[in-house]
Amino acid sequence: MKNIVILISGRGSNMEAMVKACAAEGWPARIAAVISNRPDAAGLQFAAAQGVATAVVDHKAFPDRESFDAELARVIDGFMPDLVVLAGFMRILTPAFTRHYEGRMLNVHPSLLPAFPGLHTHERAIEAGCRFAGATVHFVTAELDHGPMVAQAVVPVLDGDDAAALAARVLKLEHRMYPAAVRWFVSGQLAVEGARVRQLAGESQSFS
Repeated sequence: MKNIVILISGRGSNMEAMVKACAAEGWPARIAAVISNRPDAAGLQFAAAQGVATAVVDHKAFPDRESFDAELARVIDGFMPDLVVLAGFMRILTPAFTRHYEGRMLNVHPSLLPAFPGLHTHERAIEAGCRFAGATVHFVTAELDHGPMVAQAVVPVLDGDDAAALAARVLKLEHRMYPAAVRWFVSGQLAVEGARVRQLAGESQSFS
């Protein structure tokens, strides 16, 4: 039974999707803890109501990223994680932190990477005239919004879309794609081959 630790900063809707999918699909894993850098993160209440352990490491209590990341890693490691999942965790992580969890930390980014790393992805996709947008699940590396890509979800950019409308459609697919990617990891169904990731059971790594 593998341990999954999920990091959130707010509502944690992807975290909610994972908690529900883990229970409904009988993953060979458990959500060991949900940890936030914000004491007021709404997702903590949901996790606690499901019987999942919660913790807060408030980034405002630390003088720099290095000291915050060191304490965050200490708290995470107390739950003996096999996988760390970033689910709307709005912190840039230090290279030392990402090295510590290399090969066992996933993130979802709301764009079709390598396009539009960073913030305001939906606005940027619309402004660039993209006909398609989406989201990417990837292994976390020291370089922001990079790392081997596990799965991608694609939606059309519709005439008249604003960022909120596009984000809502992308998020619906994230709620399917991200739990699937986590299930693949804990089931031993992913093979990382350089920059490419293969799903060994033959399930599609594309969502639409």
